Amino acid sequence: MTAPDASISRRPLTIGLHLDGDGGHPAAWRFANHAPHDLLTGRRVAETVLAAETAGFGFVSFGGGHLPPDSYPNITARIDSVQQAAFAGPLTTRIGLVPEAEALFVEPFHTSNQLSSVDHVSRGRAGWIVKASNSSADAATYGRDPINDPVALRQEVHDVIEVSRLLWDSWEQDAVIRDTTTWRYIDREKLHYVDFEGVAFSIKGPSYVPAPPQSQLPIFADAGLVDPHAVDVTIVHAPTLPELIDAARRARIDGAQLVQADIEAVLDSKGIVGGRRLQIADDFTQWAPCGNLRVVGQPDELTQVIEALAGSVDIVRIIPGVIDVDLPELRFVVLPELFRAGIALAPGIHTTLRETLGLVPAANRHVAAR
Repeated sequence: MTAPDASISRRPLTIGLHLDGDGGHPAAWRFANHAPHDLLTGRRVAETVLAAETAGFGFVSFGGGHLPPDSYPNITARIDSVQQAAFAGPLTTRIGLVPEAEALFVEPFHTSNQLSSVDHVSRGRAGWIVKASNSSADAATYGRDPINDPVALRQEVHDVIEVSRLLWDSWEQDAVIRDTTTWRYIDREKLHYVDFEGVAFSIKGPSYVPAPPQSQLPIFADAGLVDPHAVDVTIVHAPTLPELIDAARRARIDGAQLVQADIEAVLDSKGIVGGRRLQIADDFTQWAPCGNLRVVGQPDELTQVIEALAGSVDIVRIIPGVIDVDLPELRFVVLPELFRAGIALAPGIHTTLRETLGLVPAANRHVAAR
């Protein structure tokens, strides 16, 4: 195992929870504690996110979005990830809300405005995990062809991120004046054209949504998808703990500002050991490895893995095998121990996701240039 650099002093970890359907395991829906149709309701979103907030998670991320044909057996519908985050915004007070949203084949002008709207309804707790689904099935969903050139794909993702940041800065924070004496709603001197010319698209701007409360939403992306300097959080994946620590080290060398490690979890619960739970679920549909470290067993084993990562990463996101089974173990066993030991950031009053992650407040580029 590559040991963490003892000379690096870091703040306690931020712990995130990934929500996608009934859990990471493709057969998770068979073990859920709700009627199948409830998964497509706002009530289910609210119950799960509120439980995660009460548990002390720093943020939840939302999977979802388009569902390419034949990609998920037995699943024919899902709620869009941005819609889930928007619904949860007014119902929560502290937890960050981070949807996965596509950078390819979708108009970046609309994506940036949707994410900005989530930041407004959550009062500054939104983030964005940049996805670049590029299979033939994904592209066909939008009537497009996949981008086969990796350089072109990387450039388009970079352009989408850059133009989103420009659009978020196209309104200064005090652009809305609501001056009833002059009948002026906006100070037009504080709106700015974007005038962006990318390789695959151009945008004039400005945005049609006022500046998000955070000015700049925290942006997450997988390592290797885009230059790490373009995002706030680089997500690393590896199937073993030593490899995960090494991936985090390489991300730092490449210039990552914050590093997040993803861990899949199938925990002992109610007298059934995690290994047996996984075997039963796999008998229906196997949860094939996808490059993430998977912890199967006692909650204490997950706690020890997270502790081993504490000197190497800033964020750990847990992907529960079955939300309704694994979330209670995380809530009542794993997180309390991490908070007690000072390994994870205990719940507190953080008004924005940037504060939760330890990021400095973002300054509008037009104001800073004056």
